[in-house]
Amino acid sequence: MGADREGGARRRPVHAVAYAACGAVLLAGCASMPDSGDLRGVESTPRQDSQVRVFAVPPSEDAQPQQIVDGFLEALTSDDPRYETASKYLTARAAKKWRPEASTTVLASAPDTTPDPGTREDTDYFSFTLNGTKVAAVNGQQAYAPARGSYSQTVYLVREKKTRQWRIDGLPPGVVMGRSDFQRNYMSVEKYFFASNTAVGTAVQQPAAVADPVYVRRHVDPMTQMVRSLLNGPTAWLKSVVRSSFPTGTTLKKGVTSLTPDDQNKLTVPLNEKAARVGLSKCDEMAAQILFTLQNLTPAVDEVELKAGNAQLCTLTEDSADAVAARGEVKRAEYLYFVDGKHRLVRMAAGSSDKKPETVPGALGEGDTELRSVAVSRDENRAAAVTADGKTLYVGSLVSGSSLGDPVLRSAGTSVDDRLTTPSFDTQGDLWVADQDPDDPRLVMLEDGAGEPIVVNAPELDGRIESVRVAADGVRIALVVEKDGKQSLLIGRIERSGKVGESQSVSVFGLRSAAPELEEITAMSWAGDSRLVVVGREEGGVQQMRYAQVDGSTPELPAPAALTGVKEIAASEDDRLPLAAYSEDGIVRLPSGAQWQKVITEGSAPVYPG
Repeated sequence: MGADREGGARRRPVHAVAYAACGAVLLAGCASMPDSGDLRGVESTPRQDSQVRVFAVPPSEDAQPQQIVDGFLEALTSDDPRYETASKYLTARAAKKWRPEASTTVLASAPDTTPDPGTREDTDYFSFTLNGTKVAAVNGQQAYAPARGSYSQTVYLVREKKTRQWRIDGLPPGVVMGRSDFQRNYMSVEKYFFASNTAVGTAVQQPAAVADPVYVRRHVDPMTQMVRSLLNGPTAWLKSVVRSSFPTGTTLKKGVTSLTPDDQNKLTVPLNEKAARVGLSKCDEMAAQILFTLQNLTPAVDEVELKAGNAQLCTLTEDSADAVAARGEVKRAEYLYFVDGKHRLVRMAAGSSDKKPETVPGALGEGDTELRSVAVSRDENRAAAVTADGKTLYVGSLVSGSSLGDPVLRSAGTSVDDRLTTPSFDTQGDLWVADQDPDDPRLVMLEDGAGEPIVVNAPELDGRIESVRVAADGVRIALVVEKDGKQSLLIGRIERSGKVGESQSVSVFGLRSAAPELEEITAMSWAGDSRLVVVGREEGGVQQMRYAQVDGSTPELPAPAALTGVKEIAASEDDRLPLAAYSEDGIVRLPSGAQWQKVITEGSAPVYPG
């Protein structure tokens, strides 16, 4: 199918025709249209350039069953907005029932089409079995999820009585294609909502923006697709912890089929009457959601105007959106922190080339307590530290001369490896840590880093927590969980009940894998609104560093430069700051466009605030 030929069992040559201008295509299948170039015949390739447009063509006269099935599968990988050409391979009854937008099944390679035993082309009925290995699925909400196991579905064909042409009369739900075709046809884009139980800031509480990644068709007006997807609300996984500022039932105005910014990069979005009565502050939040959602699309959108009927509701620029809601880190981290050779907390300027660390003010840097791991609050006013024996957790002020005070948590684990993990601060200043004591394993949250520890309910957790990192939005948590000698990187959503300052119940639900290919995970850190950097190993492979999306997909950006012997990794959700790591060479960091650079030989546990 289209671009996905490697490893497929369907070996017969399928050609497409590439044009620099419009033309007629006579072969069943797809045609690739680059933006420029000479007329030429092309073979399907493993990964076509993102500028290539693939157009479906209808079935040829008297096409045989195999050609009908092959042509239909090819048409599914085209850039036909409503799959109108693919529908021409179906009977009228099948076309009426088919819902291509309901789901997309992604296979390791193009599906193998095998004629079913006993079917013959000299009859009026024929059937094929589509076989393959599932790797992912995209549901009707455009949410991606890794998948495993075999795929086997039957396609039924009939010879229509009136035309005597073969057409598909029964087919699997949705769309199916190989992984390479999926990568060419679809792209991941984040739509944004607001945390329903989290706010950030001190003087003025801002809603925290939460990224909800979905997959849209790359060449089928992705800007309009994303606005429609945003108006439809969050995906099911995220729905319980976020809210949208768009009133229920808000859609694009009837008759609006496409959205395009003007030559000043201003996008006007006409909405239906459901949005007509919103106030200015609510409208600004709606516009901020759109601006955040469209930030990485082309053409660029710098300003959004919302209208209902003929009336303007509000306008908001990209610069002003950050004052409406907090997205990612509230402020850029000033320092990178780590534990030096004397087991004290030190820091260095985050965005500087300076490699000389300075002692952190306060008892954690100036005192005598030896440390193993640390976390720094997102405002960089406090730090939490686990002692060298892993038994005790302290929270201290980063002010010179401040005392350490009493521990906020102790572990009763009998060995160093069965005690406290590295802690993590969320955006509200609450502190998270796991106690690995086999006799009392638990995930714990301390409100504002103090008080009585709250044991977090995690009913879906199956295994021992090795690492904990909370996202900047405060509603998603990343856990490395070990079971039977294998580690998994799991993402969960944080659900709270009760008001801040009162007795709270805190739970983690919806655990799902973010790196399903890895079985040994050494380290991980958030590295974007919905992205993590992970150090791990596939079965039978060697240690590698890669990026992973929270939905289990692989983002379209190159992996960081290779680094051997990585034990810990630190990234900021502000992608302007370099990666940092603790490796066999000590503390190292990776500036943009450069190779890994050694910072200091004696040091460990690097972290950015969070």
